[in-house]
Amino acid sequence: MPKRILQGTVTSDKNDQTITVLVERRFTHPVLKKTIRKSKKYRAHDANNQFKTGDSVRIQECAPISKTKRWEVVTA
Repeated sequence: MPKRILQGTVTSDKNDQTITVLVERRFTHPVLKKTIRKSKKYRAHDANNQFKTGDSVRIQECAPISKTKRWEVVTA
């Protein structure tokens, strides 16, 4: 089964080998027919600590690395 790949912006890089990525999705509301933005934060594994706050990154699903990390950075 293919792994999901999401694109988002780094909001935090304070932890060692971990970044927080804000992923925003847009969709049309079924009743109001209005475009709505929803966002969610994911914690991703960044082995080399190379990404900083504000960077645009792509993350991919992976096996659990810690209690909260289930994603890893693919590329910027």
